[in-house]
Parts: sequence; C-alpha cells; structure tokens
Amino acid sequence: MKVNVDISAEHKEPYAVIYADKVTDEIQRLIDLLSTGETPITALQNEEDVVVLKPDEIFMVRVENGATIVYGERQTYRSRRRLYEIRNQLGSRFMQISKSTLVNLSYMDRIEPGFSGTLLLKLKNGCRDYVSRTYLPEFKKYLGL
Repeated sequence: MKVNVDISAEHKEPYAVIYADKVTDEIQRLIDLLSTGETPITALQNEEDVVVLKPDEIFMVRVENGATIVYGERQTYRSRRRLYEIRNQLGSRFMQISKSTLVNLSYMDRIEPGFSGTLLLKLKNGCRDYVSRTYLPEFKKYLGL
C-alpha cells in the first residue's frame, strides 16, 4: 500500500483519502481506525509475544507492583507504557477511577457502595476496583448521579 502525507499550514484539520478499486479487510481496518480517533495499544502476552489490542478489547488497565497490566475479556497483558500514556492514547470510553486504574466504561456491570464514601465498580469480565474519592465526582457526573 502506498502512503502519501502532505504537511502544510493550510491544512487546519487532518483529512484522509483512500484510493482503491474495492474495500478489502485491510482498508476496512484502516477506515475503522481512522474514524474512531482511538489508537491501538501494544502489550506483551506471555512476556515475549507483542499483541495489538483495540480499545474495545480492553476492559481495564491497572498498575500493579510497578507494572502496567492490561485486562482483556479473559486474558491479561503487560504493557511497557505508563498509565498516563495509555490514558492519553485511549478514547473517551475510558475513565480513570483511581491513581492506578483506568476502566472501559462500556463494560460496567454494577456499582456497589464501598468503604469511606467510595464505590466498588464491577466490570462484565469480573474485574473490580474502587472508585477513589478523588475521581468520584467525575464518575458520578458521568452516571448522572
């Protein structure tokens, strides 16, 4: 596939055009990637295999013992990136709920009262974490509470 990039001050907003004789799987992936504004995350599976995860494959990202762990539906991955880097890369479906945790709001299952005014957030894959008091006002605003 040929790629041409035109950098100029007259372009105020990025604009992509794809020329092809038909829509292939590769072109459809590019369209999906470009239209969402979300970029994929790379992570390690089994400490050596690099996998590319789309944001909708990620349920939660948490820092545990200094390592950034990415939770999928049934599997965990290790990322070399810091939490703030991943937060900046993921789309608006993700929210930080504590100093060490990001969650995909699309996969919320239930919310239970926690201790000291916090909430326990449970995701559809079984992951769970507390929404800390620092992030609670933004979380409640999202829920309309």
